[in-house]
Amino acid sequence: MFTVRPPVRRRALAAPGTAVALALVLAACGSSGSSGDSSSMPGMDHGATASASPTASASPSSDSPTMGHMPGMDHMAGGNGLASVKDGYRLTSRNASLPAGKRTAYRFTVTGPDGTPVSAFALDQTKPMHFYAIRSDLTGFQHLHPTMAADGTWTADLAALTPGAWRMFASFTPDGGAGKGTAFVLSRRVTVPGTEKRTPVPAAATTARVDGYTVTVQGRPMAGMSHPLTVTVTKDGRPVTSLQPYLDTYAHLTAFHEGDTAFAHLHPTTHVDGDHGGPKLAFDAELPSAGDWRLFLQFRTGGKLHTAALTLNAG
Repeated sequence: MFTVRPPVRRRALAAPGTAVALALVLAACGSSGSSGDSSSMPGMDHGATASASPTASASPSSDSPTMGHMPGMDHMAGGNGLASVKDGYRLTSRNASLPAGKRTAYRFTVTGPDGTPVSAFALDQTKPMHFYAIRSDLTGFQHLHPTMAADGTWTADLAALTPGAWRMFASFTPDGGAGKGTAFVLSRRVTVPGTEKRTPVPAAATTARVDGYTVTVQGRPMAGMSHPLTVTVTKDGRPVTSLQPYLDTYAHLTAFHEGDTAFAHLHPTTHVDGDHGGPKLAFDAELPSAGDWRLFLQFRTGGKLHTAALTLNAG
């Protein structure tokens, strides 16, 4: 049985040689879903299921072919998430490929510096493990909360995948051992056989629409620099003030860099006060490298999870 400890503050995510501090009160990106912890729309599958999870993996190394939270706290993991090993923690999986067109399970294990599966994790936004899947063209986004078996094997139940190259990310904080209290994001590549149809990354924009909601972003992030951004949520031209807590915040934001799928995670800084979030969410964002970033913003209203997607350019 794994044990879960109270949440810990996570360090800012940074690309190699670059410090990354992301404090966020926004989120962006397009897709909606059914009530509960999942949402989906063409090109994006956003699932979230209850879970339990192991410990962090790794120390920098290329991946192998198998390729509570306090409002206002910025929880980010060190590195850009593109390694499968960091600081002795390793993400392992026998799933080098997964089938296309149907729900499938991705199984993985996180081992510690001693080579044994990690079983004690601190909660981050109410979960011991956050799992993300993204295709190389930044489509098909999924955010899940996998479950862990007694032997330390995690299972993420993925929605149908389209053919192409994918990357699977595991985000966690060990609650024991050498990495106790340290946030990790590790990943592995996965191939989905079939004829790949790539989708160009949409041009940078300041607005995104999903399920009748409009998300507007003011401000432009600069690579390696903290920069203020304000996100406003409206519906039918009227301010939305009924955002509900989702994972103990009003918005969950994940970003992926065009070209290498580098990972960044930003959290709201706005104080959570029941079902009264919005319309404005303010945050300081620092993206580690220049270029286009695809942002996936998840927020809840009326018990339904929405996922908006948009592209922002870091200068």
